[in-house]
Amino acid sequence: MKKRKYKRKKRCTIVLKNDNINTFNHVVASLQEICGHNYFQAVQCAHLVHHKGYCEIFKDVCSLTESIYEELKEVGLVVEITK
Repeated sequence: MKKRKYKRKKRCTIVLKNDNINTFNHVVASLQEICGHNYFQAVQCAHLVHHKGYCEIFKDVCSLTESIYEELKEVGLVVEITK
């Protein structure tokens, strides 16, 4: 019996980077509105970015990830996409 081969869709990740421009509340609100994080997830990501310098905030298929990446850039967040 042959094993079935499934094509995996390529996944991309959005990484939020620390900056001195955006306020903590703006970052939290943007993560909630655009990425669909709840309040506690958004606050935790914002704390990680503040203390560590970066945080992976979203991972999904590349087509969806790229549209969310563009929205985050539009609101002024410093983000980078990795494939």
